[in-house]
Amino acid sequence: MITPSQPGSRLVAHLSDMSPAYFGMAMATGIVSLAAHHLGMPSVAAALFYLDVAIYGVLWVLTVLRMIHYPRPFFADMIDHLRGPGFFTMVAASSILGSEFVVLNGSYRMGVAFWCVAIVLWIGLTYTIFAAFTIKQEKPSLDKGINGGWLLAVVATQSMAVLSALLAVHIGQPYKLELNFFALSMWLWGGMLYIWMMSLIFYRYTFFRFSPGDLSPPYWINMGAMAISTLAGSLLIINAPDAPFLLSILPFLKGFTIFYWATGTWWIPMLVILGLWRHLYKGFPLKYDPLYWGAVFPLGMYTVSTHEMIEALAFNFLDFLPPVFLYAAYIAWSAAFYGFVFDLLRRWQSARRAVN
Repeated sequence: MITPSQPGSRLVAHLSDMSPAYFGMAMATGIVSLAAHHLGMPSVAAALFYLDVAIYGVLWVLTVLRMIHYPRPFFADMIDHLRGPGFFTMVAASSILGSEFVVLNGSYRMGVAFWCVAIVLWIGLTYTIFAAFTIKQEKPSLDKGINGGWLLAVVATQSMAVLSALLAVHIGQPYKLELNFFALSMWLWGGMLYIWMMSLIFYRYTFFRFSPGDLSPPYWINMGAMAISTLAGSLLIINAPDAPFLLSILPFLKGFTIFYWATGTWWIPMLVILGLWRHLYKGFPLKYDPLYWGAVFPLGMYTVSTHEMIEALAFNFLDFLPPVFLYAAYIAWSAAFYGFVFDLLRRWQSARRAVN
């Protein structure tokens, strides 16, 4: 039973409305760490990696506390059209942390452990959330029930393709073939899922009234979902010599990887324009929201995916892009982290004043 006698208990009370998308903080920190590693900044990469381990652990503790103390809102969120897809950040955060262990730490056992966690979460969440959306009696209209957060399901799927492809490099036959096939299957399914969902989101953009409040930060996942699809495709291209079935479809892999990258790149100016319209022209207040981690992640992912695509396809003329987006990701991550710390201190001080 939670009592309001201590500041800590009042902070626990805030878990009632904790966003299910808060694992986006771990996603963003992890991918910026990987971006720093790929661009030759090992100290920054290591610092963010250890921070990501801590963030991931704390978020799981808070999630379990919320599930225990506030089961009704926790499970209600899971079948809510707007908040439910946020749970897929758990899958992506697990896969990205597993990828960090593989790339930064050379710990393949930890990579396999996180791969197993991600699979269990992906299966459970996919068939719980989308089955619930299908059979629930009361459903919102399209303009009230969908946003860019739905594409977190795509990011979760592709994050598993990425981790599988990374593990396949270091695991012997026959599991090498099986992991590459699993990565290919998830990559293809994630692409199909993006087409389904993006069609609905774009339709909502262009044929329904749009207010500044509707343009929530997860709309940046429009680009992030394509960036992680590019990364998965690039890794499959690199792995092709070890998997004959990948070699047989290599032109397809290359073509669709470029297709994903070009689509993600198209979104960047569009999202900047919409952000300027929201905050400068319409004057929508810019204040901390955990959903802003969903805007940091795509910048880091675009950095890593472009770097890997350059390596996979020898597109050296694009070498100028990853450093630019790495610094953009640094700035966005720093701003979001500052907002998080400030918000946490504000809540703590509010809890102390309430007790005193």
